[in-house]
Amino acid sequence: MGEALVAGLLKAGKIPKKDILVSDVNEETRERLEKHYGVRSTSNNADTVSESDIILLCVQPREMAHALESIRDSISSEKLLISIAAGVTTDFIQRVLGKKQDLVRAMPNNPCTIGEGMIVITLANGTPGRRLKEAADVFSSVGRTLMLEECLFDAVTGLSGSGPAYAYLFIEALADGGVKVGIPKNTAVTLAAQTVLGAARMVLETGEHPAKLRDLVATPGGTTVHGLCEFEEGKLRASCSRAVERATQRAKELSAP
Repeated sequence: MGEALVAGLLKAGKIPKKDILVSDVNEETRERLEKHYGVRSTSNNADTVSESDIILLCVQPREMAHALESIRDSISSEKLLISIAAGVTTDFIQRVLGKKQDLVRAMPNNPCTIGEGMIVITLANGTPGRRLKEAADVFSSVGRTLMLEECLFDAVTGLSGSGPAYAYLFIEALADGGVKVGIPKNTAVTLAAQTVLGAARMVLETGEHPAKLRDLVATPGGTTVHGLCEFEEGKLRASCSRAVERATQRAKELSAP
C-alpha cells in the first residue's frame, strides 16, 4: 500500500520526487523504489522522521509497535503522523509513542495507484482539526476522501479497504462467463472491466441508489432479469455481505491487544 501511495502521488504530480523519502529495511526494495520512482530511500526510520514534515506509517499491523519504537525519540510535536495500518487504533499508537502526537488514521485502498482510490480518514483525540485538511490534501491526489469516526474503521477495512479484491474477482467471473459464450479472453476482460467502471461512475455521478439504476437496465422479461435471477439463486448478495462481515471481523482481531 505504501508503494501504491507513492505511485499515486507522483502520478498526480502534486509532490516532487525529491520531497519523498522512503524508509525500508530491505535493500533490494529500496533500490527498486529508487530506480522505478526516482525517490530517495533510507533504512533508518529515525532519519526519515527527522527530515520529514508528514510521516506515513505504511507497515503491517504486527510491525507497528516496532516501527513506532524506532521513531519515538526522533518525532516532534510539529510533525504530522499518518497511519494506514488496518486494525491499529490511534490510542495504541499514542500509547507506544508515550506522548501526544498529531495523528491521523487513514484507510486507503489499492486503486490509489492510479488516482482512483477510496480513502477514509479520522483524527486522533487531541489532534487539531487543521491536520485533517493536511491529510486530506495528501490523499486527494490519489482518490476520493471521506471522514468517518474511528469506531467504523474496522468496517471500512472490510468494505473499501478489501473491496477492490472483491471487484477484481467479480470482473474475472464476468469475463469467464463471456469466454464461456464465445468471446475472446482479452476482449471479455475489457468488456467486464469497463462495464463495472461505468456502472460505478453512474452510482457516484447520478447519486441514485444502485437498486434504482439496476431496475433501469432490467426490463420485464428481458435478458438482464434472467441474469439477475441467476445471481439471486447463487446467493451473490448474501455472499458479498458476508465477505464484508468476515473481513471486518478480521480487522477487529488485528486490533486486539
